[in-house]
Amino acid sequence: MLATPAFAQTRAWLDRTQIHAGETVVLTIETDQAIQQIDDAPLQGQFEIGGHNMRQRIALRDGRMQRNSVFAIGLRPRGLGTLTVPALRVGSALTAPLSLQVMPAQVQPATATSDVFVETVVDATQPYVQQAVGVTVRLHYAVPLLSGQLDLDAPANASVQRVGEDATYPRDIGGRHFNVVERRYLLIPERSGSLVLPGARLNGVAAGGTIDQGMDGDRRPLSAAAPAQRLQVQPIPANAPLPWLPLHALTLRYLEQPKSAVSGQAVNVVIELLADGATAAQVPAITLDAPAAVQVFAEPPQVEEQFVEGRPRTWVRRKFALLPAQAGDVVIAGPHIAWWDAVQGRARSASLPPLALHVAAAAGSPGNAKPTATRPVLRSHAPATPAPATPARDGVRGWWFLALVPVLLIGVWRWRAARHPQPPSTSTPAAPQLPQALQQADLAMIAQALCHAAGQPDGDLDAVLAHLASAAQRDAVRQLQAARWGGKETAATLAALRQAFAAGPQWQPTQQRAQSLLPALYPE
Repeated sequence: MLATPAFAQTRAWLDRTQIHAGETVVLTIETDQAIQQIDDAPLQGQFEIGGHNMRQRIALRDGRMQRNSVFAIGLRPRGLGTLTVPALRVGSALTAPLSLQVMPAQVQPATATSDVFVETVVDATQPYVQQAVGVTVRLHYAVPLLSGQLDLDAPANASVQRVGEDATYPRDIGGRHFNVVERRYLLIPERSGSLVLPGARLNGVAAGGTIDQGMDGDRRPLSAAAPAQRLQVQPIPANAPLPWLPLHALTLRYLEQPKSAVSGQAVNVVIELLADGATAAQVPAITLDAPAAVQVFAEPPQVEEQFVEGRPRTWVRRKFALLPAQAGDVVIAGPHIAWWDAVQGRARSASLPPLALHVAAAAGSPGNAKPTATRPVLRSHAPATPAPATPARDGVRGWWFLALVPVLLIGVWRWRAARHPQPPSTSTPAAPQLPQALQQADLAMIAQALCHAAGQPDGDLDAVLAHLASAAQRDAVRQLQAARWGGKETAATLAALRQAFAAGPQWQPTQQRAQSLLPALYPE
């Protein structure tokens, strides 16, 4: 008996020879050679590779069992016209080249008789350069859809970005039930002139009847495309405000608007901005410009983006803390934003009225504090209760006596202070109240903290001046005296005190006399 040689059998075919642009065709290769993969590099010049699949199939030929390998490759054409699927090397064999006719994308009419159709809707057909244009794509299908891919290509001289999540809902058209998948995009033109937006397209697989039938193998390819949209992009107008901000609408409002405040205490201002036709990245920042007497602390903005009426809409809320440093009436200018009305084609602006604050003096500040014994002109040890009334002559002598008593007492005190000085030690005194007083911007508390640190419980700022070694600190204390009793500017005084005493008071060193070897002539 002669042995019959076994020749390798390898063949290739396409599931369709005519397709529309955007559709996927399946290239199938069957071989009896023992290989695990096929090199698809020759295909990548004219096609996008949509995936690979390989399975084994056993067949009975001439009474013998034969095992074949079947490869399936998804191909999406890169262009239109007649394309050639090149020959591929499969083990020791070579497949034959195949011809494929690619026609323009098939546009399905949006009617009740269509099994599937796609709609593309833009919210502006004559937008401006860099204007955010909302694009809504709706896929309608009335047959079971096993799989599918919905695409929207970016046109030349424009960017397309998908935003948000898909929305699904039912819809009845002409008495027929459709399932709808709605997808949203953001189109931003980059150059003026004519712009052609390609229609969105679907490429998928539908079941012949029900999904169960589709799982059993009754499947058919399904494709649909929406008509292309032509837009006329307008250039930036010469009279447009800068920075360029094309919108449908822009509004500002106060959510919290205080009318009064207290010096040294913060009040909150909340402002809301609504931009119709812009994303959060395009919306300008909300700011407040306050005078020097008011510090402004801005919190990070709270941003919310939505897609309303086919275009983006952004809400921005921002809180500001205002800290007035002195009493009086303060006017803070409201925010002002210039923008371009893309609907009416004119320049507009959004602004808020000025914020008027009546700032009252804080409790214990010079404006509200009552004169106390710490005021220099009133510092004495004279009795607070006046002497009883006497006849005119005795009254005159009594007043002269009362006037001389403070002078005599002050003279005795200064004489004793000169003979027995008691300055504080050179080490940093324990004065925990001074940093807190400087932080709270309370002049009376600052004066008390300085006197306590200098060992002057009677509140004598003159004694504090005598013991300070820093000229800048002495000048700051003099400004403190002038502000408390002379009505000088409080904000400048606070700034000078905070700068001078940032590292704590600087005291003059204690002068100690050397111990004499001889006894004192006049012992105390």
